[in-house]
Amino acid sequence: MRQSAFKSLLMLGVTTLLLSGCGINNIPTYDEAVDAAWSQVQNQYQRRAELIPNLVKTVKGFAEQEKDVLTSVVEARAKATSVQLPNDMLSNPEAFQQFQAAQDQLSSALSKLMVVVERYPELKSNENFLALQNQLEGTENRISVARRDYIEAVKMYNTELRTFPGRIWHTVLYSDQEPRETFSVAKELEQVPSVEF
Repeated sequence: MRQSAFKSLLMLGVTTLLLSGCGINNIPTYDEAVDAAWSQVQNQYQRRAELIPNLVKTVKGFAEQEKDVLTSVVEARAKATSVQLPNDMLSNPEAFQQFQAAQDQLSSALSKLMVVVERYPELKSNENFLALQNQLEGTENRISVARRDYIEAVKMYNTELRTFPGRIWHTVLYSDQEPRETFSVAKELEQVPSVEF
């Protein structure tokens, strides 16, 4: 009887050891990495949204006649911050694309604002504006890095769901885990601008 219990315990230990080394934990580990990377993307978008009112206020003082551009920035910010994020957003293509479109619209409005700024030399030399512009540029860089990290985390996660042995573990243990959505380039950004001299 003792020998049978010992064999059972030994088999259980060997099975546990084999399972721990065969990728059984990869899917939840990669899922957590995707969630962490997504949180960082949202954090950087929030930082940008918080900078915009001060930037608009500073530009408004110098460029009152540029109301259309300022209004488009404010409206794009409102739209980007009002997008309701469903719990399944990262595996819901429509919700993810809606979020991405709102953020792309805000990026576009900010680009137009920076073009307007070029027409006002006194604004470009204003300390408040320069500080806000530097913060915004830094935030845009952080957004790019956060998006890159998120894309990489999604790639690892989605690859694990589709390849062996992850595909087996997905079917057997993690069937509720869906592939995650990733960022794509906006259609208007796919065209290379022409430069003429």
